[in-house]
Amino acid sequence: MRRIEEIYWLRGYGCLAVFAFHLLDHLNQRLSNLGTDLIRIPTVLGTPIFIFISIFLFSARYGRDIPEGFLASRLKYVMVPYLVYGLAYATAEYLKLERRGEGAGLAEVAVEYLLFAGWHGYFLIIAAQFYAFYWAYGRFDLKRWLPPAPWLVIGGLVSMSYWGFWQWQRAEPPGYLHWIAPLGWLYLFFLALVTVEHFRKTQAARPTWLVELARPRWLLAMLVLVLGLSLPGWLAYSSKEVWVVPLFVLFTLWVMNHLRDRPAPPIIKRLNEFSFGIYLAHPMFFNLVDRLDPDERLPLWGYAALLAAVGMAGSIALNLVANRWSLGGLLLGKRLRIT
Repeated sequence: MRRIEEIYWLRGYGCLAVFAFHLLDHLNQRLSNLGTDLIRIPTVLGTPIFIFISIFLFSARYGRDIPEGFLASRLKYVMVPYLVYGLAYATAEYLKLERRGEGAGLAEVAVEYLLFAGWHGYFLIIAAQFYAFYWAYGRFDLKRWLPPAPWLVIGGLVSMSYWGFWQWQRAEPPGYLHWIAPLGWLYLFFLALVTVEHFRKTQAARPTWLVELARPRWLLAMLVLVLGLSLPGWLAYSSKEVWVVPLFVLFTLWVMNHLRDRPAPPIIKRLNEFSFGIYLAHPMFFNLVDRLDPDERLPLWGYAALLAAVGMAGSIALNLVANRWSLGGLLLGKRLRIT
C-alpha cells in the first residue's frame, strides 16, 4: 500500500493534542481560566484521531481480505502495554496515597486502573474493541447490513446521545468504564470506512455531501459555535462531549481533503515513529516534574516549558531504549517504522 501522507499529518496532530491536553491538566493545578479552556478545544481531538487512523489503515490495507492472525497480533500490541503501564501507574498512585496516609491498598488501586480502565490508557481498550469489530465487519460482510454512509449518520447520533446521557447523569460507573463503551465512539468507525471508500477519488467522483462537508466553511462555522458556547462557560472540554462528534467529523474530512498527497516533513514523520510511546509514557514524566517542584517555586512559564521538555524527551528516550529489543517494544509500546 502506498504511503498516505494525510495520515502522517493526522497522527502527528493527534500525538501533540493528547500531549497538550494532559499538559494543560497539570497547568490547571496552578492556573485555570477561560484562556486555558479555549486552548483545550483543539486538544480534545487527540484520542478520536488514533481510533480513526487504525480503522482507516486496516480498511485501506486489507478491505475484506483480513489476514489470518490479524486479531491476535493487533490485540497483543495494545493489551500488553495496557497491562504493563496500567500496573506501573497504579503502583505510582498507590505510593502517592501511602505518602499522604490515605492508605488505599495496592490491589484496590490496581483494580481501579486495570479492571475499570481508570487511567489514560482507556484508549487501548476502545482500540481493542474496534479491532475486533473491524475483524467481524470484514469476515462476516457486515457492510450488507451496516453500510458506512448511512451508519456514519446513525453512529454520530448514537455517539452524541450517549455522551449527552452521561453529561446529565450524575452517577457514574467506577473508573472510566462509561468511556470505553463503543457507543460513544461508533461514529469514528464508519467515518473511517466512508473516508477510505472515497479519499482517492477526484472531487467530481465523490458524493456531493462529502465534498460539501469537507469545505472549510463548515469547520469554521462549527468552531465559531463552540467558541460562542464556551464564553458563558456552557461547555466541558474532553473527547467525551457531544460537540466533539460533529467537530471531529468536519475536521477530519477537511484535513483529508486539504492535505491530500501533501508530503509530511521529516519532523512530523519522526513524531509518528514515537507517537505510541509518547501517548503511553508522557504522564509519567509530567509527574516526575511535579516531584521535582513540589513547592511550586517555578514560574508558570518555566513549569510549562519543563513539563513539555521532560515529557517529550523522556517519552522518546524510553521508547528508543525499549525498542532495542522486540520484547521491549511489546511491553512498552512498539515504535513505528516509517520511511
